[in-house]
Amino acid sequence: MGVNSVTLVGRAGRDPEVRYFESGSMVANLTIAVNRRSRDDEPDWFNLEIWGKQAQVAADYVKKGSLLGIIGSFKLDRWSDRNSGEERSKPVVRVDRLELLGSKRDNQDSGGSFGGGSPSEEEVPF
Repeated sequence: MGVNSVTLVGRAGRDPEVRYFESGSMVANLTIAVNRRSRDDEPDWFNLEIWGKQAQVAADYVKKGSLLGIIGSFKLDRWSDRNSGEERSKPVVRVDRLELLGSKRDNQDSGGSFGGGSPSEEEVPF
């Protein structure tokens, strides 16, 4: 038995790149920056791949700087470089669940910056 589960909370490093397929499915790709416990450390960056309805949510609501929570699984994309024929690979987190964690105001005001913000009492779900 094995477990392949990834849980991350961080900020979108860029707006999602969305692709649509003839089959009607869609995929959104973006990066997420996750801070370490020490403020002096550089953040860790992860490539995200989001399919289906979650991809539509990402396309409609996620912008650079948005605070996100994700649950997914790790995979390794492999391909041959077209120019050199060399084998390449890239670690990717395939997102199963996407949560928009920032307040509406935080996401609108972020303007791409990695600033924080607290949700108002109206936006807290409990």
